[in-house]
Amino acid sequence: MLPRSHRLHRSADFATVVRKGARKGRRTMVVHAHVDSSDVRVGGPRFGLVVSKAVGDSVTRHRVSRRLRHIAAEVLADVDPDLMVVVRANPASATAPHADLVRDMRTGLAAAASRARGSS
Repeated sequence: MLPRSHRLHRSADFATVVRKGARKGRRTMVVHAHVDSSDVRVGGPRFGLVVSKAVGDSVTRHRVSRRLRHIAAEVLADVDPDLMVVVRANPASATAPHADLVRDMRTGLAAAASRARGSS
């Protein structure tokens, strides 16, 4: 499970990452990444999830959220510690196999992080 200290909580943080960060789309998700320039750091990257009603009913959305949080915890060590990341689930994420979600998150994170570094 993704530790609470590595989650985005404030809506202002979500807005900053989505509006100012770099974006990379994949079939199952869109990954937004932004370099955290604040003075307060939590000691690692912070992740936020957006799973809209387009993904499915509440049971489906919660299942997708749990799966994405688990994958975010898996890739946590590979992500730069000063990044803020928002993962927006696409409807395809509801039926995608675990391997596809992992691949899409890893490649999306790598591309978005690279773009975020280049633009900051």
